[in-house]
Amino acid sequence: MNIAENLARVREAIRRAEERAGREAGAVRLAAVSKFHPAEAVIEAVRAGQTLFGENRVQEAAPKFAEVAAQGFSAELHLIGSLQRNKVKTALSAACCIQSVDRLPLAEEIEKQARALGKPVEVLFEYHTGEASKSGFLSEAALFECLERVSAMQFVVPKGFMTMAPFTGDAAPIRASFRALRRVAEAAQKRFPSLSLAELSMGMSNDYEIAIEEGATLVRIGTAIFGARS
Repeated sequence: MNIAENLARVREAIRRAEERAGREAGAVRLAAVSKFHPAEAVIEAVRAGQTLFGENRVQEAAPKFAEVAAQGFSAELHLIGSLQRNKVKTALSAACCIQSVDRLPLAEEIEKQARALGKPVEVLFEYHTGEASKSGFLSEAALFECLERVSAMQFVVPKGFMTMAPFTGDAAPIRASFRALRRVAEAAQKRFPSLSLAELSMGMSNDYEIAIEEGATLVRIGTAIFGARS
């Protein structure tokens, strides 16, 4: 498994997808999802020029990225998996962005812990557009209620939205999922013009090119870079 070669292939596929969609080169950032892969794999990716990573589980990510830092490598970490309130403090010690804010009490706990640390933290709001088993706000009303409360917070910094499309070989429901997130994002930006909500984190190894065509600004790719989970 050559991580540098895989990264080069993925970056080229992103570039081609941007071009097909009539978007500027570099419009889409890549988060390399390193869950279930060791610190050595992260370091190999950093050496190949990758700086942004995504992890699902705090208990795995915190020690892994502490090891990466201890070896002298700099990496930006986003937490992309479901987060329990009792793990927020640990999450904020490791990650600069929480992509999976899916309920108001979680946002309130992030505000509390970020205030205690004196460190603002960027967040994305996860909106449910796909499989029933996935997390996320289930309605625009619930999402907007959370945004209303968050707009008054000092240490939670809203940046946009995240979703997971259905896992299927059929492009139609995948595209519909991404379009649903884009519509909600546009409505939210109109409703809350003082907030910066431009980030759209959507698309993984099996569907990121569709996501780019539908407006993704950030794609989360693991298997195509690091191989199957070990």
